[in-house]
Amino acid sequence: MTAKNKAGLDAYESEILEAFESGKLKPVDSGTDYQTIARNTMRKNRKINIRISENDLSALQRRAAREGLPCQTLIGSVLHKFASGFMKEAI
Repeated sequence: MTAKNKAGLDAYESEILEAFESGKLKPVDSGTDYQTIARNTMRKNRKINIRISENDLSALQRRAAREGLPCQTLIGSVLHKFASGFMKEAI
């Protein structure tokens, strides 16, 4: 069994890996700077102040600690997911 098969690749994936490793695949310049687009999308350029209950803040702080994140990062992530449609309201 080869190292490629050990990685769990199917025949098509193995073919792609072999082409990549042999240098047959070359990068294509799409002309679009995706890194700049992502950076601009995720730029934090506004500050807000909100009032929330002490219980909610404590719960968020505990959740952030469990996730290994700063509390503001967790709150920003939740707001971003909701605003972009990745998180739906519970009905």
